This record gives sequence, C-alpha cells and structure tokens, in this order.
Amino acid sequence: MALHEHTAERDCFRLDLDEKPPDRARGAVLTIGNFDGVHLGHASLVRELMAQAKRAGGPAVVVSFDPHPLQILAPEQFMPVLTTVEERSRLLHELGVDAVIFLRTDRELLQLSPSEFFQQIVRRSFQAKGMVEGFNFRFGRDRAGDTDMLAAACRDAAMTFERVPPFSLDGSPVSSSRVRRALLSGDVNEAARLLNRRYRIRGRVGKGAMRGRTIGFPTANLEEVSVLLPGDGVYAVRVLANNQRFIGAANIGPNPTFGDDARKMEVHLLDFSGDLYGAELEVEFLQRVRSTTRFRNADELIQQLHNDIAAVRQIAAEV
Repeated sequence: MALHEHTAERDCFRLDLDEKPPDRARGAVLTIGNFDGVHLGHASLVRELMAQAKRAGGPAVVVSFDPHPLQILAPEQFMPVLTTVEERSRLLHELGVDAVIFLRTDRELLQLSPSEFFQQIVRRSFQAKGMVEGFNFRFGRDRAGDTDMLAAACRDAAMTFERVPPFSLDGSPVSSSRVRRALLSGDVNEAARLLNRRYRIRGRVGKGAMRGRTIGFPTANLEEVSVLLPGDGVYAVRVLANNQRFIGAANIGPNPTFGDDARKMEVHLLDFSGDLYGAELEVEFLQRVRSTTRFRNADELIQQLHNDIAAVRQIAAEV
C-alpha cells in the first residue's frame, strides 16, 4: 500500500513495486539511485536532471530505494547509511526536484532483469520521457544493466538519455563511499566539503552510567542513531535540543579510562542544565578535537576535559 508522508518540509512517497506513482511523478525525466548522503556528485546529477526535465516539459523525479538493496542482498556487507529516507527526500527537494519516490526494496524488485526493470518501472509505472544517470549507474538483477544498455533502451523507446560524468574534487570523484571514508577517519571537515554541508545525526537520549555527572561533566547518551557515526574521538558539535541550540563536546567510542569497551556516543552540552532523558537531539559535527585516549586516573581525565571544552569553544567561535 502506498504511503504518502507529509512533513513540514516536503512530501515523501513510498511505493510497492506494483503501485502506481502519483500523477505528478509520471511523464517525468527520471534519475534512479540510492542517493545516500546527497553529496556534491548527486547535486551535479540533479542539475542535469532539472535541465533535461525543463527541455522535455515534464517533472524532474528522483526514484530511490528503501531499504538499501545491500540490506537484503548482502547484509554482512551493509554499512549504516549517511542519511535517512526523510532527510534524503528533504535534501533532494531543496536541490529543486519535483518529486522523490522510494520503492520498497524486496526480493521481487531485486530479481527483475535489466529489461524487466526498464519496462516495468521506467516505462509502465512512470511513463518517463527521459533518463539522466551517473557514469557508473547499474541496474537490474545482479547489477547486470549499465549505462550503455540503458541508453539503448531509451533510444528504442524514443526517450532521451543523458550520462553525467563524475563530479571530482582534488582529482577524485565525489561519492558516498568517499564521504563515508572521511567520516570513519574522523575528518568531518572533509565530509562537510564533499556534502556541501556539515554532517548531522539524530538520536534519542537514553540512560547511561551517569559517570560524567559525578566528575562534573554530565553527558547525554545518544541512542537510536540510524545513520553512520564518525570514527572514534572527541568532536566539537552544535546540538539542537528542545528547540534550543547549544555548543557541545561529543565523545564517540569506548571509555577506556573506566574499562568500558562499549562503543557509544555521549554529548556534553555547554552552558546547559536540566534533564534531557528521552529527548531527541540533532548533532552537527564541526571538527574533531582529539582521538580516544586512556588516562591514568579520573583527575587526569578531568583536566583533559577542561582542555577539550576550551578547544570546543574556540572552534565554535571560528566556524
């Protein structure tokens, strides 16, 4: 059953394979892909999509997938996404597309051959006027279809097709994998450059060991985070909590000083007092301050935390 979610920002459509897209998404110029992160490479593709849609006199439509196909095909290889479905939809709409459709990913969809995928989805469901895809686009069962095959199919169907070259920075294509590598190495500034915005995550505050409170640095333990966490370390962050913005110091990883090996995320909000348990926080990463370190005792840790707070204030003042 089709689900049409309306948020304060945009509409978000989720469709099963056999469901008809909304009328405003038919007769479109399409681009199909995961669009995880909605980075500079995706923005370049969307610009071409909008140009082709204007020439064709139809809407510019992005078709994506939920869940990510790897979660079904090879869950052991799947890494957390960079953006939720809702965030992807919002970001793509902000780039100017007319509609974003998420197909529910299941075995039936993933077993379609390239020809079946093109005929059933592109032609019959969306009645597309044209397609725009990146240079490395693959589609259909076992990713057997490529842009040469797609170009031929579009030509036979009297549709337009545009292949978009890679968008490069520093001589290398911008990709979701490149963003992910930057984040996992703790380089949130490089990730922000590739995304054209600072990386953000959302989560809900849960119960922690409350150890931070006993040493004068209470932290909010963030749970239910559905996207990729940056690599272990201490970060300067901005935090949206209870409709108020704060500067914060976030720690990702274990707490070796106290023998805690569990990987988690804790955020200390500067100049805040109160109870955040159960609240949803949005955390924006500004810069990595330092790596995870084992201290000899609590006093040494406390001294370092004072240094971290001073560094966080300086970073926040400069960005």
